[in-house]
Amino acid sequence: MNNTAKYILLFVLFGMLVLIRVFENELFYDPYLTFFKNDYLYIDSPRREVFKLTAYTSLRYWLNTVISLGIIYVVFKDKSMVKFSTFIYIVSFVVLILIYLYFVVNPKQEHYYLFFNMRRFLIQPIILLVLLPAFYYYKLKH
Repeated sequence: MNNTAKYILLFVLFGMLVLIRVFENELFYDPYLTFFKNDYLYIDSPRREVFKLTAYTSLRYWLNTVISLGIIYVVFKDKSMVKFSTFIYIVSFVVLILIYLYFVVNPKQEHYYLFFNMRRFLIQPIILLVLLPAFYYYKLKH
């Protein structure tokens, strides 16, 4: 793949991540989107449908994951990095969704800040922001 095609594909993939964020209210059921935009440390947790919320949060995570794996592949052209990243994403999902469910089922005001920050790993491509520089550094050293 030549550099022009690579950059266009990266632009499209990053654009897809941006579109997921821009249209999050229309695409996903998540009462916490508006909850965390307010002064959430002093108000009660919103009403929510736990199964629906978990399903949409999972969908968003996996959409971000597939796009992120595409970005990693386009940048590094290394299937072993994609396999390793897939493993990281699966393990992260299991751990994060269990913590997420704990906070959703047991909402306590003293945990809102921790929940807010932990939830970011599920709904935003933060893992990609960690993996890209780590793999770049790895490539430099090997």
